[in-house]
Amino acid sequence: METIKKFIKTNIEKYKFKGVVIGISGGIDSAVVGKLLVDSLGRDNVFGLILPERDSAPETTHDAVLVCDYLGIKYNIINITGVLRKIGVYSLKPPAFPFPRAIQKKYSRNVWNNEEEPFIQDLTTQGDESFSESLAYYRTKPRIRSILLYFEAEKRNYAVAGCTNKTEYLTGFYTKWGDEVCDIEPIRHLYKTEVFEIAEKLNIPQKIIEKTPSPDIAPGITDEFALGIDYSELDRILFKIENNEDLYDENKDNVNKIKEILDNRKYREAKQLHL
Repeated sequence: METIKKFIKTNIEKYKFKGVVIGISGGIDSAVVGKLLVDSLGRDNVFGLILPERDSAPETTHDAVLVCDYLGIKYNIINITGVLRKIGVYSLKPPAFPFPRAIQKKYSRNVWNNEEEPFIQDLTTQGDESFSESLAYYRTKPRIRSILLYFEAEKRNYAVAGCTNKTEYLTGFYTKWGDEVCDIEPIRHLYKTEVFEIAEKLNIPQKIIEKTPSPDIAPGITDEFALGIDYSELDRILFKIENNEDLYDENKDNVNKIKEILDNRKYREAKQLHL
């Protein structure tokens, strides 16, 4: 962890930033990054933004405030529902009201599972019209959040911190031009399971550690549901592939699934085509 803290402090000073803005989601990744930032730069140089919207889980804002209070940082809460509604995002799907959360979750999962290999379709931006609308629906949310993070950061001459971990980065489990847009990524070298380990060492609130990881952009869609595999197995197989270790004792179907994800990850990379 000392290496990460040195990395943060050195680069914030090197690029002449006065501090860092971070989006606090109420999840483990932003909590860990937030703590590392505070330990490196001091709480007075870290500012949090909590950016819920209509589809956010009921506990999202409460958990994010819990993290900010634990970190001892100043923060602001901006509900982005109005912006998303004005753009027309919510018009792509049935209205949330008056349907209970359980029905909303069932609907989101059915849309996802209606595609064969939905995460591969997500990576390659394929699928039928309904699925394409779903991609536009959820991808717009982190992109709006990135605008607000940079708006806040540039007013202060602060950097924007990213919270993408190695598992997300390798598999493409992020939104291009969205949550991967940042100035510094303190945990991109850490697998998700390693983030959990560091969270324990940093004494992150247990409620946050025990929370089911979720992108929180559509009701009922958790990380492991979207990826189709649990993090412990995913990280173990990713590690073996990266280090050219034998995979004979792993589930063959899941190995093939992960290899297919890695083959298609290139479609998620933020590249611009030009002559």
